[in-house]
Amino acid sequence: MGMEIKYNLSEEDYLKFNLFHVKNSETAKKSLKMQRYATPIIYIIIAYVFANLADIPFLYTFLPFAFIGGLWSIFYPKYFYNHIKRQTKKMIAEGKNDGLLGRHTMNLSEEGIVDTTANGETKVNWSGIIKYKEDDATLYLYNSSVSAYIIPKRDIPNIEELKTFLNEKLSHREKP
Repeated sequence: MGMEIKYNLSEEDYLKFNLFHVKNSETAKKSLKMQRYATPIIYIIIAYVFANLADIPFLYTFLPFAFIGGLWSIFYPKYFYNHIKRQTKKMIAEGKNDGLLGRHTMNLSEEGIVDTTANGETKVNWSGIIKYKEDDATLYLYNSSVSAYIIPKRDIPNIEELKTFLNEKLSHREKP
C-alpha cells in the first residue's frame, strides 16, 4: 500500500521551514541564548571599565549600559529571526530553485519516498528519514539535520490518512 500526494511549495513555505528549524534546533537555541545574554554582560563590563577609567561612580555608567543591555535582550530575538528570514530570501533569490519551490508529486511507498519536480526526482528510503515534525500548517520529514521534505497541509485533502501512513512508517522516529 502506498499513496501519492501533490502539493505546491512556495517561498513562504520555505521561509517558515527555516524559522521552524531554527526555533526547534538545539544549536540555534543555544546560539540565540548566548547572543541574547552575553551582549548585556559585555555592556556591564564596559560600564565598569569606563567608570574606572573616567573616575566616575559606577552607578552613573551602569544605569545607561544596563538599560541598553535590557533593550538588547528584549528585542534581539525578533532581530535574530528577521535576520534568518532575510538570509533565506537572499539564498532563494541567488539561485535556481526550480527543484525546491513549485509543484511536487510525492509517492510514498512501503520502501520510501520519491519526490518528483519539474527538474527531476529524489528518492529516500524510510531509514533515511531521521525526524518527523509538524506545526499547524506543515509536515517536515527531515532527511538530514538541516534539510527536510516540506509538505504544506493546505494541499493535502486527506491529511489524517497521510499522517497515519507516516506514523506507521516512522514509528521509531522522533515525532511532533
